[in-house]
Amino acid sequence: MLVYQDLLTGDELLSDSFPYKEIENGVLWEVEGKWVVQGSIDVDIGANPSAEGGDEEGVDDQAVKVVDIVDTFRLQEQPAFDKKQFVTYIKRYIKLLTPKLEPEQQEVFKKNIEGATKFLFPKLKDFQFFVGESMHDDCSLVLAYYKEGATDPTFLYFAHGLKEVKC
Repeated sequence: MLVYQDLLTGDELLSDSFPYKEIENGVLWEVEGKWVVQGSIDVDIGANPSAEGGDEEGVDDQAVKVVDIVDTFRLQEQPAFDKKQFVTYIKRYIKLLTPKLEPEQQEVFKKNIEGATKFLFPKLKDFQFFVGESMHDDCSLVLAYYKEGATDPTFLYFAHGLKEVKC
């Protein structure tokens, strides 16, 4: 199994059990999330517990719906960014990430990050912003949004900010 960690913080953000598609010249990875039910579910099988001498109380556990990626990697939702805050974040992120990349990766990243940023700007108001479990200030953002008509969220990752680790 492969796990993808935030190159800046070491937080686990993704694994190979969630297939991704490269977009924006490989700068972004697009991953489909799913809403899943977690916890006990009380299933009515048609039996009458009181007539059969059973307990009349239902199960106390509550089933909750969670997004699989958010739950699996314990992503922490952050307040939304406006354009100015996002530009500030991207500039700082580029400055922190670039020295950690191999020289050939630096070139690809620098060449294509502007196009990826332009792809993201129109969607800013639609994004949910997530960071890794440590909630460190210097971290990669994970962006989630709903494509038109979709009931499950799509996640966007900065590919160069991820480090592949074999488990």
